[in-house]
Amino acid sequence: MKKFLFLLLAASLTGPAMAQTNSLPKDPPKLNLSASLPANLFVELSKAINPAVVNISTSAIPKNMPRGRDPMLDMLEQLYGMKMQQPPQQQQRPQMMGLGTGFIIREDGLIVTNNHVIAGADQIKVQLSEDSKDLYEATVVGRDERTDIALIKIKPKSKLTVAVLGSSKELEVGEWVAAFGNPFGHGHSMSKGIVSSKGRGIAEINKIPLIQTDASINPGNSGGPLVNTKGMVVGVNSAIDARAQGIGFAIPIDEVKALIPQLESTGRIARGYIGALLGDLDPEAAEYLGMGEQTGAVITQLDPRGPGARAGLRVYDIVTAVNERPIDSSLSLVDAVSDAPIGKPASFKIIRDRKPMTVAVLVSERPEDGASKPTETKKYEGQRAPFNLGFTFIDPTAQIRKDWGLAEGMKQPIVIETTRNSAASKAGISVGDVILDVNKQAVANSKDVIKSLKKGMNTLRVARNNRIMILNIETP
Repeated sequence: MKKFLFLLLAASLTGPAMAQTNSLPKDPPKLNLSASLPANLFVELSKAINPAVVNISTSAIPKNMPRGRDPMLDMLEQLYGMKMQQPPQQQQRPQMMGLGTGFIIREDGLIVTNNHVIAGADQIKVQLSEDSKDLYEATVVGRDERTDIALIKIKPKSKLTVAVLGSSKELEVGEWVAAFGNPFGHGHSMSKGIVSSKGRGIAEINKIPLIQTDASINPGNSGGPLVNTKGMVVGVNSAIDARAQGIGFAIPIDEVKALIPQLESTGRIARGYIGALLGDLDPEAAEYLGMGEQTGAVITQLDPRGPGARAGLRVYDIVTAVNERPIDSSLSLVDAVSDAPIGKPASFKIIRDRKPMTVAVLVSERPEDGASKPTETKKYEGQRAPFNLGFTFIDPTAQIRKDWGLAEGMKQPIVIETTRNSAASKAGISVGDVILDVNKQAVANSKDVIKSLKKGMNTLRVARNNRIMILNIETP
């Protein structure tokens, strides 16, 4: 995601706290506006909204500092035959991570911000105004990474000024808006501009189509409110286009309002799950499979115990629609499944062996994130490709599947090494590629790969992350 920049980046935070659900205020602030003094509009907006905007600072405790008695002391005691004293252990002090913004939506201290503002934090501090010396400890009420929205809560000493949530549906392109935040930690700041566009679908940033604005937004503005001239919040500042000036994005407030009840009651947003790894059916893959200009998402692996496998989905099925919602990529399929009602059957339109069919899949709730790829390098003994092609592959064992975070039923060979400047590396073969076909012959194990490779030009179909790729490799 090089061309877009979240306004503050961090890792993830676990263990959301729970909060009591209460109603949100609905009346906009009383602005002291006069028809004869239109220049006062943004002055009055600043006075009304800034008291509801908060500065957020986050910190994390280093995770790899030594704990307990240093084992080196035991060795020295054995060597010198005397008792060694443990030096005072260095205190684990939180290290500053970043700054962001939030806005108060309830008098009891409930605050909306971006998930990426508080992700990975061990401590979250809230400052109500830049002149205040009081820092409130905040707890996480709920968070959702895919929509980049989080709720945090503080325990204020008195009732707080709140920002009233308006409606983004009623926004018009060209309408005046003001962005509030804490840019680069400078404190409460306000900028003005217009709504440049609505419904910007940028899937790599957010599953929700965004509001585009030219109101100046900078790092540190994350989580701040985008406000209309009535003093009502219409969006949550979230990202900027790093290549440009005056191109910022905000999450529409109507979408945020729909998330707040579930985030507050359960701490997260329940997402649908079918137990499948997916790939994009890009033009090269479609041509390779003889599918013409067909678009969709390819199922590359299935959890044999997952909802998809139980419903009869198969590896290589091409999903073209879910509940009549067209699917043109693996990401659109992820969104469609995530949004599908949990515990109810979803209608999957698929193409199998070039024949269209429909499969009903009972969508379940997505489990917690499972194993990831190993953090430390492990050595595996694999099979080298013939004809000096320059890559090594192996049939996955249960341990390899666990180490690499692969689906339990995945049996196809996986590339574990490529030789620098070899034919394989020049062709784009990478460690972790799962070999599906060689020269249009499906492979089930390493022996099939050896048998299908030949001198001259070879075509491999591999699964890499969420994509199906066609690679041509020629013997040197």
